[in-house]
Amino acid sequence: MIRFAQVLRLVSILCVLCARCGSSLAQDFKQVHPGVEYAQVEHKLGDDPVKINLLRLDLTRVRLDVHHALDKAIGLETTSSIATRKGAVAAINAGFFRLDKGEWAGDASELLMVDGRLLSDSVNQRVALSIVNTNKRTSVDIGQLKVDVGLLNDDGLISLNFDVNRERKMGSFVIYTPEFGTKTLTDDNGVEVIVRPSNGTRTSALELKDGIGNTRIPNDGFVVSLTGKISIEAEYLHSMFYRKQRVRFAPVFSRGNLSITPRIEDAVAGVPQLIKNGKIDITWEQEKASRAFVETRHPRTAVAKLKDGKFLMMTVDGRQPGVSVGMSLQELAEYLVSLGAVDAMNLDGGGSTTMFLDGKVVNKPSDPTGERKIGDAIVVTLRNKPAARK
Repeated sequence: MIRFAQVLRLVSILCVLCARCGSSLAQDFKQVHPGVEYAQVEHKLGDDPVKINLLRLDLTRVRLDVHHALDKAIGLETTSSIATRKGAVAAINAGFFRLDKGEWAGDASELLMVDGRLLSDSVNQRVALSIVNTNKRTSVDIGQLKVDVGLLNDDGLISLNFDVNRERKMGSFVIYTPEFGTKTLTDDNGVEVIVRPSNGTRTSALELKDGIGNTRIPNDGFVVSLTGKISIEAEYLHSMFYRKQRVRFAPVFSRGNLSITPRIEDAVAGVPQLIKNGKIDITWEQEKASRAFVETRHPRTAVAKLKDGKFLMMTVDGRQPGVSVGMSLQELAEYLVSLGAVDAMNLDGGGSTTMFLDGKVVNKPSDPTGERKIGDAIVVTLRNKPAARK
């Protein structure tokens, strides 16, 4: 006769085996390219089905890049189109953006940096993915990242209150860079200063326009745009021309209260952080997200650093009753922890959630019309592309 203790031990062993089976199913990855593993998961939240797509990446075999739609600071394009243009094997949608039908559609809502150039400044110190590519590997970092934007002259910083490539509103100071487009798209109710950097001398060329909007942005400089009539800041900026000073665009990065001087190639913000140092830490209140956004099940896009050093890109389909209901952020974080996530963050989701792999969209976007045009994407390219067939 089997003793009670033996029964308990047998039950315990079975539970462990079941847990391992569940973990194995959740991580049933197949290599589709060197350094690229893919898994499609049928998950359950109680009785509710959830469809998940996972990409696990070896950052010594692939590289990551962030690209904006149409290679500009504004505009919309599908994730699959961006990936195809860039010769990527895989991609997911990335940051939040303005989704409207006007000329500002696609403008990043938060921090965005592409190829070392700042396209959009940070908001509410929200979590961001930072990327650095070298010849041997890609390094990534996930954490709150703030960017204060000012202008630097020979006397020091003028101000740290500038927005970058955003719609100019009353009381705002905005810097427009060439990535934004050819003109500032502003009205005539302000002052704009065209800044061209020095060419081998100490002097920057500045031109002030009062009450004239929609200024042309120089390819070799930028435009500082202020609302209202000529302000002290505009007069001070313009006076530098006469004092023969250099004026430079100066982003200042910080984490918490500490200034940092990171070497960042690409960066894209999301909201909020999900996991920090292997523990669930959903910083939605700190990052000023809404409770409904956090607790309601939605389609989700997320990225994570894993314990084994690999990088995970994930999409969760949602808003499809009986097929895939989506996840709350707590459910998303718990699932990521089960996959070995050390640090993780939430990206834009809802109808934007898209995963592209080998020439096709592999998830099912929730919009009735299918894949949505988005503002920017994280793309994956192979470091050693296979030789072309003869």
